[in-house]
Amino acid sequence: MIGLDVYLYPDGIRVAEPDDIIRWEKERELYDPHVRLFVALFPYNPSLMSPNPNKAEELPFQKGQIIKVYGEKDADGFYHGECAGRFGYIPSNMVSEIPVYDGDQKLELFQQGFLPEAYCSPPDSCSSVPEDMKVRRMIAIFDYDPWESSPNMDMEDELPFKVGDIIYVFGEMDGDGFYYGDLHGVRGLIPSNYVEDLPWN
Repeated sequence: MIGLDVYLYPDGIRVAEPDDIIRWEKERELYDPHVRLFVALFPYNPSLMSPNPNKAEELPFQKGQIIKVYGEKDADGFYHGECAGRFGYIPSNMVSEIPVYDGDQKLELFQQGFLPEAYCSPPDSCSSVPEDMKVRRMIAIFDYDPWESSPNMDMEDELPFKVGDIIYVFGEMDGDGFYYGDLHGVRGLIPSNYVEDLPWN
């Protein structure tokens, strides 16, 4: 006796093709709570932007694109996931998790492929960075702990970092000599004399 996978359509039953089975397996993944959806906050081209030697293992994506992520980020700050039918690594500071946990909603979003430009998660993560703002990559040349070294009263708005950390900086330096940047998905002010430019290529 031969077993066949069948699928019930509104207009009847038909035998499942191999492509159907692959698609169903991918759809079923989204009902797993360990599989999450993220949205790209910026466009990312590993061949031009990645500091890693194994750039081919990273995923390129566009701003607003929805990415399926498996598990937690690794020690280097990368997730492993799927985007546009490709699998690879994703820098965690270029994406933000979409707070959707219902399997049906996750499936619908992933099939949609992109989120509207107005969407941000968390709500203030995109609004503070205008669409046309220049994004630069900088590297920390000294350790910085705001609680020990900051001259400011509002030091909770500043980012602590270590030598060698790569920080994404938005816009220009303010009048107090601070940049506004992102380190591993956390944003805040960084003193300009503790960092230097790190070219994308």
